[in-house]
Order: sequence, then C-alpha cells, then structure tokens
Amino acid sequence: QVQLVESGGGLVQAGGSLRVSCVASGRTFSRYVMGWFRQAPGKEREFVAAINWSGVAASYADSVNGRFIIIRDNTKNTVYLQMNSLKPEDTAVYYCAAVNGPTATTVAGRYDYWGQGTQVTVSS
Repeated sequence: QVQLVESGGGLVQAGGSLRVSCVASGRTFSRYVMGWFRQAPGKEREFVAAINWSGVAASYADSVNGRFIIIRDNTKNTVYLQMNSLKPEDTAVYYCAAVNGPTATTVAGRYDYWGQGTQVTVSS
C-alpha cells in the first residue's frame, strides 16, 4: 500500500512559477513510476507528466512540454512538478499517482495509487 500526499499548490499570476510536491509512504518508492495528472472544472482528468523509477526517463503532455519539469528524489520518497511560464489554462487540481513498474505511462487507468490533489490557480 502506498499513500501519496501532495502539497505546494496555490495562486500564481500568469507567467509565474510554482512547484508542487508529492510525498509517498512506504519503503519501496524507488520501484514506482510516478505521474502527475490534473483536472479542471468540467473537464476530464488529463495526463501532465510521468517519470520512471530511476528518474532518467520522463514523459510530458504536449501542453506542458518545455514549461514543466518532473523530478524525483528517491532518498526523500518525493516527486516534484516544477511548473514555469504558467498559463490560466493550467488552472486545475493536480494529482500525483503511482504504479509499480519500470516504464512511465501516460494512462491514468494504469496507476494504482492516487493522492488527494492540490489546487493550482493561475490568474490572468
């Protein structure tokens, strides 16, 4: 069982930056692929970024590629999402997720564990 707790959300102006964090419980964090998803009001949950167990390989949604960076620190059981050049359309609840496996996946249904989410609001 893995428990995920996100933090770091908040209100930021367009063009600004924000970093959200996700801390995982358990001693096997390094075995898990970690992903970030987001859900805006009235929209479906969508993939944002994912990173493999070692942190070497990462995947990004086209909408955030070049602006967001996903990083993990296995010594701290933590995965981060550094968000730069934020836009109002990035406003959403951001969720981290985990799945035991070697390869980062963009598919929400493949993740076994989810956090409670953290709100990110970008004002124009």
